[in-house]
Amino acid sequence: MEKVIEYPQVVETSCGLDVHKDIIVGTISRGNQSFETREFGADTSSLTSLRDWCKQSGVTHIVMESTGI
Repeated sequence: MEKVIEYPQVVETSCGLDVHKDIIVGTISRGNQSFETREFGADTSSLTSLRDWCKQSGVTHIVMESTGI
């Protein structure tokens, strides 16, 4: 039998960002129930769209990973 480790949900709606040179991939998580992923460019208008998407979705926390130098 596989052991399952569960953690209490602390943040209701969050967004994880994976930052690349030309694109940013964002995934909004609503608990463990639903996930939505979108891609955005790295220009100002695309970042504004990313911000608006997060605000409209009720995101309260954002985490970011950048694998570049």
